[in-house]
Amino acid sequence: MTASPSFLGLPDRLADGRLPRAVIFAAAHGSTYPGKDGSGYVLAAGAIRAASQDDAALVEHWDFDLGGPLFDHNPVCCIDAGDVPTILHDNAGNRARIEARTREVLSMPAVPILLGGDCSVTIPFLAGFADHEPVWILQIDAHIDWRDEVHGERHGYSSPMRRASEMPHVAGMVQVGLRSVGSARLADIESARAYGSRFVTAREIHAEGVEAALRHIPEGAWVVVTLDCDSVDPGIMPGVAARTPGGLTYTEVIDLIAGLGRRARIAGFDLVELYPPADIDGLSALTAARLLVNAVGAIVRQD
Repeated sequence: MTASPSFLGLPDRLADGRLPRAVIFAAAHGSTYPGKDGSGYVLAAGAIRAASQDDAALVEHWDFDLGGPLFDHNPVCCIDAGDVPTILHDNAGNRARIEARTREVLSMPAVPILLGGDCSVTIPFLAGFADHEPVWILQIDAHIDWRDEVHGERHGYSSPMRRASEMPHVAGMVQVGLRSVGSARLADIESARAYGSRFVTAREIHAEGVEAALRHIPEGAWVVVTLDCDSVDPGIMPGVAARTPGGLTYTEVIDLIAGLGRRARIAGFDLVELYPPADIDGLSALTAARLLVNAVGAIVRQD
């Protein structure tokens, strides 16, 4: 898969030889369930990149979400490295390639930013952090993704947080935006709670603000954010496979990102589960592009 143009028109390398602070890359496929066709996700990264083009000439302009220009009056320090080659149903190969790219970015060192794909790509993305600082996970999602296996596949889109809980380098997790009903059984809920995961529902965020989630993350922790587009209310983000009323607002999500950047350190970020075939007038891709801008802005502003 070849992505053109790049996100915000960013280069694939910095011309002056500087190392980037953040590296964007995409992966269309992770671990697909037997008999399932995940080809709609192939379109996600391209849709986000295309939606960002109207702002490509404006990166030095004032951004009211960020309180200043994207790169905070400094030179561009984020690149778009294109796509990890993935193949539908080559589950083990896809995982190996995504993990390898993540490790490559971390070795620069830089903050990896992954565009999915469904959230099965999150598993190898998180695995790539094994040789670095222990990380916490901030999962922004309507669902807890704690199934042990589905149709015999243990690395599919219903299992990323279960697999993360088994990674020795994952120190803890906060799961925020939860609502309605999903694939989780009672045993999955009990397992997540026994692990120590902190559940924060969308209703709690609506009532108490983003501090309801952020207070569970230790100050100064290294945190990987995994943002499932179905965490956002479908009135704002209709282009998802599992629309669920009552989701987070755009402002709540960017406040989570900004608040995390001030409280802790964003070590990695993925944005998954945008499903362009279900989008309406490109609204979801536009919103996803803006969420990604906010993530880059928060990363740039970290010490």
